Amino acid sequence: MTKALLIFNARLLDENMDTPGAVLVLNDKIRSVFQGYFTNSATVQALADSVLKEDGYADYKIELLDALGLTVTPSFIDMHVHLRDPGLTHKESLETGLKACVAGGYGTVVAMPNTNPVISSYQQAMEVKSRGAALGFANVFQSVSITQNFEGKSVEHLKELDRTQIPVITEDGHEVESSALMLEGMKIAGQKGIIVSCHCEDPFLAQAARPHRIRALDIMKEYSLPAWGGSTQNTEVPQEAIQEIDNELTEANELLALAEDVCTERNIQIAKLAGCHVHLCHVSTAGSIEYIRRAKEELTNDAADFYTDMADAAYDAQQEGVNFTPIQPIEKGFCVTCEVTPHHIALCGTEEPNIRALVNPPLRSEDDRLFIIDAIRDGTVDVIATDHAPHTLEDKANGAPGFTGIETAFGVCNTVLVKEGQISSRRLSQLMSANPARILHLNKGRLGQGFDADLTILDPDEKWVVDSSKFYSKGKATPFEGRTLYGKVKRVILNGKVVFERD
Repeated sequence: MTKALLIFNARLLDENMDTPGAVLVLNDKIRSVFQGYFTNSATVQALADSVLKEDGYADYKIELLDALGLTVTPSFIDMHVHLRDPGLTHKESLETGLKACVAGGYGTVVAMPNTNPVISSYQQAMEVKSRGAALGFANVFQSVSITQNFEGKSVEHLKELDRTQIPVITEDGHEVESSALMLEGMKIAGQKGIIVSCHCEDPFLAQAARPHRIRALDIMKEYSLPAWGGSTQNTEVPQEAIQEIDNELTEANELLALAEDVCTERNIQIAKLAGCHVHLCHVSTAGSIEYIRRAKEELTNDAADFYTDMADAAYDAQQEGVNFTPIQPIEKGFCVTCEVTPHHIALCGTEEPNIRALVNPPLRSEDDRLFIIDAIRDGTVDVIATDHAPHTLEDKANGAPGFTGIETAFGVCNTVLVKEGQISSRRLSQLMSANPARILHLNKGRLGQGFDADLTILDPDEKWVVDSSKFYSKGKATPFEGRTLYGKVKRVILNGKVVFERD
């Protein structure tokens, strides 16, 4: 007997629709999308019966799922997570990490290779992917390091990679120091159609910033000030100590802003010569956004080989009042895409307490934050990625950079971008689902016939307060602790099967 799933009484939301309706899932794919107010199952079930009979099915059963008026949207796709497995499972494991992913509404994630050992081979990456699939939560693609074992000496291992299994290589966490070696790696990636995801940070400027952070951390530990922002129970911290911390971190952050800008421009130029697709990670400065915008303008003016006005354009730019060109799948050749994170969208890092929320790249100025939001509105930014970086509280107190972020990402972005009127819900869906799917060549990210049935059911209006003790992730350090957000994930369906349901 053929089984189908019919989700009705829903708000259907993707990059090019926001309408009441229903979705029919058959054989792990979306078979049909019905638009209309189907609060009663009888009418829409008759439509589904008609479709299945037209397809030639005589013996079938339709399972009904009443969405109760909630939003059904393509599951989110995260191009940048740290799952810490293998070797660092005291911070996160595949099981806890992938549970956290689905709790955040994510159906597919790309894991970074800075594990122990570093993921530097096809075999290592496929082993992680296989273990992840066996768990039955989110789908995981394991990226591979650009240089062997992050040693900065060889890129020969890249020649064995297959884009369909390993779509991304990255040295995330630091930068490839040698421009010549980066060029060699990008040439191999360009020939294979593999994306080079760059952590743009000049290593020498980063080294110059490190003593300032260390001095600030020493003072923070003396007064038990958390290294993820937020308030402290110690009310007797001298103002002189706060000022010294802020001064040291300001010095560090100014150097790290220059480090990002220098390497963003370098990596774009190398990718242009290599003829590869470069994806810029966690962009955080106005300067880097300008470099990316300029590179995209050059591409768009050059016969639009990699950007096109598709007839079925994912996003209706005119309704948003912006000049935006949607991305099409890129096979080979020079292309630039970029991502920004929820924490860089939402938080200003030049004032207390967020200046003490240590992350790489650092939280930036309010001018930088607003520049990023403008870049989201005008289409320069392609993707929102979490950079989910779980640490133990002890490691975090000792200065480990990064936050746990995948369970708060939708709430943060929905609150700051949609509820505050910066962008539409459809544009947010594009940033979190459709565009990463296109970049990764996945048949996901849209509500349309033939797309994978990876669906997230959520309430965009539900108000909740961030409580890290309830995270599925092992990592509990978040700068959003205690913050009120709007938008809660209720259920995740992958390949037509429910893999997460909130109590």
